[in-house]
Amino acid sequence: MTTAIESGFARQLKHWRTLRRVSQLDLAIRADTTQRHLSYLEQGRSRPGRTMVVRLAESLDLSLRERNGLLLAAGYAPVFPESDLDTAELAPALEALTAILDGHLPYPALIARPYGVLLAANAAFDLLTEGAAPWLLEPPVNVLRLALHPDGLAARVLNLPEWGRHVTEALRSRVARSPDPALDALIAELEGYLPQTDPGQDHLGFAVPLRLRGNEDELRLITTITSFATAVDITLAELQLEAFLPANEQTARVLRERAALRSGSDKSCRSEGPAGPLA
Repeated sequence: MTTAIESGFARQLKHWRTLRRVSQLDLAIRADTTQRHLSYLEQGRSRPGRTMVVRLAESLDLSLRERNGLLLAAGYAPVFPESDLDTAELAPALEALTAILDGHLPYPALIARPYGVLLAANAAFDLLTEGAAPWLLEPPVNVLRLALHPDGLAARVLNLPEWGRHVTEALRSRVARSPDPALDALIAELEGYLPQTDPGQDHLGFAVPLRLRGNEDELRLITTITSFATAVDITLAELQLEAFLPANEQTARVLRERAALRSGSDKSCRSEGPAGPLA
C-alpha cells in the first residue's frame, strides 16, 4: 500500500517525465538507475532516496523551484534557498549585474524578475520608455506590459504584429516546459494587446528585430537574454538580463548620440528611472 508521500511524488515524477517527452528508459539512463526502479517509483511502489530525487530533477532539467517541489513531494526538505535581494549572499552577483548594465551602454539593458517585473535598467533604457503612459512606469514596472500595451512602447513599434508574437511565443515556450497559471494569464493579457497577423507562405517565424520609430530615423534592435545557469539560489536563478543591440550602423549611431546628450548625468546609472536600484 503506497503512502500519500509516495503517491504525490509518483504523480509529479510521471507528470514531469511526460511533459519533457522522455521515456522511462531514457530518464533511467540519465539518472543512473534502472528502468525497473523508475517504473516502481512512478507506480508509488518504491520510495526514492534524497539523492535519487535530486538526480531525477536534474535529469529532467527542472528549475530550482521545481526541484524543491519534487523534494517536498518525496518527503524531503528543500535544498535550494530563496533569498531576499538585499542579503549579503547575493551582493556579489548583483554587483556583477550592475557592472554588466553599465558596460552595455550606450545600448539599453535591463534585469527582470519573474513575470517581467523590472528590477533594474541602465540609462539607455529611456529609449524604451519615451512616450509611455505614466501609469505603466509606476513601480513595480512590468516590462512585458510596457512593451506591448498600446499606451507603452507598442505605439512606436513599426512591426508590432510580428515582434509582439515573438515576445508571446517565447513566453509560451517557457510555460510549455513549466506550466504556470499566472504566466498563462499574463500571456492572454499580452496577446489581447496585439493586432491579428496572418503569416504568409514566406513567413520565417517571429524571431525578428524590433523596428522602433525614433525622432527622425527608424531604429532596429536585436535582443539577447541571459540567466544564471549555475545559480543555486532561486531568486538569482530566476533573474533575466535582457540586452538590446543595434541591428545596423544607423541605430548604433543614434544610440551613441543619445548617450552623448546624457553625458552630464550619472553614467553608472544604477537603475535610474522606474526600475529602482539593485539591492
